[in-house]
Amino acid sequence: MNRNYRPPEPAGWKAATVGEIFRVVGGGTPSTSEPRFWQGPTPWVTSADIEDGRIFPKRAVSPEAIDRSATNLVPAGSVVVVTRVGLGKVGIAESDLCFSQDCQGLLCDSAYLEPRFVLYQMSRAVSGFVAIARGTTINGVTKEQLRDTPFVLAPRNEQTRIVEAIESYSTRLDGAVATLERVKANLKRYRASVLKAAVEGRLVPTEAELARKEGREYEPASVLLDRVLRERRSRWEEAELARLAAKGREPKVDRWEEKYAGPAGPDTSQLPELPQGWCWVTLPQVGELDRGTSKHRPRNDARLLGGPYPFIQTGEVRQADGHIENYETTYSEFGLHQSRLWPAGTLCITIAANIAETGILKFDACFPDSVVGFSCPERPILVRFVEFFLRTARERLHRYAPATAQKNINLKTLSSLAVPMPPEAEQARIVAEIDRLFSVVRTTGAVASDNVARCRRLHQSILNWAFEGKLVDQSPSDEPASVLLDRIKSERGKSMGVNQKTPRERTNRKTT
Repeated sequence: MNRNYRPPEPAGWKAATVGEIFRVVGGGTPSTSEPRFWQGPTPWVTSADIEDGRIFPKRAVSPEAIDRSATNLVPAGSVVVVTRVGLGKVGIAESDLCFSQDCQGLLCDSAYLEPRFVLYQMSRAVSGFVAIARGTTINGVTKEQLRDTPFVLAPRNEQTRIVEAIESYSTRLDGAVATLERVKANLKRYRASVLKAAVEGRLVPTEAELARKEGREYEPASVLLDRVLRERRSRWEEAELARLAAKGREPKVDRWEEKYAGPAGPDTSQLPELPQGWCWVTLPQVGELDRGTSKHRPRNDARLLGGPYPFIQTGEVRQADGHIENYETTYSEFGLHQSRLWPAGTLCITIAANIAETGILKFDACFPDSVVGFSCPERPILVRFVEFFLRTARERLHRYAPATAQKNINLKTLSSLAVPMPPEAEQARIVAEIDRLFSVVRTTGAVASDNVARCRRLHQSILNWAFEGKLVDQSPSDEPASVLLDRIKSERGKSMGVNQKTPRERTNRKTT
């Protein structure tokens, strides 16, 4: 801290340092091996007990603990500054208390200093502590650095006016922030309600309703499912015939077709009734469902990485808002050889760490076996509908996860999951409506977040104006701060409510 620096002085103010104005006292921790030390009436606090300018004591110590340790008893109204763990926190003591070695106390005589004026100015000042903090294992600032911190002293009456103005503005800003945070929470709930309505057939008119209204036929989802299953069997037959031909073998009449085992449908015995035209399906019935692959060990082998193939992990799926657009790691040719490249449009589903987080690939990518892929290139709208449904089913899938150190579900769980499927035209309308509503939600949420940030910047601006003498009017009848500083200095020899122990006294008392 620059000892020679003095901030600008508003009219009637006086620039000084913390050490010139306050008596700065340190803290300590009584011996934890002495239970009687921790059975007393005096609050003892650490940095963890200081939040938003207030102090919330959780432990108390005895007079003997204070006498036989490095901690110090300071009076109510003192400002406690955290200088080590939790660096930069500041709080006002609402009662006499003592504190740990991570804190320093600034003793304030309320006749000369409004404690909240000190609190707000120190809250602003400590923002620079991080830049000057030093330490081997724990960063901190020294008592001398704290004493050298600039402090601008205002006339006593003006201190009160400044505090009243800060708190008046802060109350209104806090109210605005609370309202904006409620808006953001409501938007989150609204998103969930949109998804719930979508997968229950209540978001848009169903295809059956429109067909009746328009006097036309429509294709139910059951017909779509039959077509998908026929397509799947046809692809299997083509592949099987090609396999036999490659071996020079002729298929036996009817016998080879009996080998086909189609994907199992869902158990619908306990499922609710769906809207007209919908049907229940499993993911293997309508697309390919399989785990990602990363066979090589160790997984951080340098040979795997650094190539042109994106490698997606669970964290990137978790951060996706429907679509995975970014990646941090890539696979080399060696990495690709022991993995698999899934096509863009694949739905990624996490089955470890973060259960059932989802995102659709915007590019071809590999992923490990902690992610399951669902691919249906012929029907990208169905993949998107499934992604929306899985968001609503996430809590249910959590219940399938075993109670182990790291919860996970498996491919079997996802393979047997019953998924509601609307008619194809209805899927498109549902997805389009979700996209439209979510776009409005994102825009509104971004505006709310920007305004929260603006309120917080404004709060900092209010503190800046306050301590530049611009927040309230100066009064010519106020006693100048230079006179107040002289009076403070003349009182420095007095105890001001604390009998701080010298290092020699602390050593003697610990050994007696």
